[in-house]
Amino acid sequence: MMTRSNDKALAAFLTRKAEINTMLARLQTLSDEHFQANPDEIHWGHVGDLADISNNLREICDRAFQEGEYAE
Repeated sequence: MMTRSNDKALAAFLTRKAEINTMLARLQTLSDEHFQANPDEIHWGHVGDLADISNNLREICDRAFQEGEYAE
């Protein structure tokens, strides 16, 4: 019975991992394209958007690597 439960957990884990890999690849592509921003049209709104994204990613990294507020 324990194996069946573990198999379901493993399948769910791998599904979530695949979702994360897809999101990371999309973010990398967007970053490579300078977040689709034209350098001649950059304004503080763009900076604010990237600051929000950066803060969210920092929170995720802190959680994943047990750093920041998640440090032991």
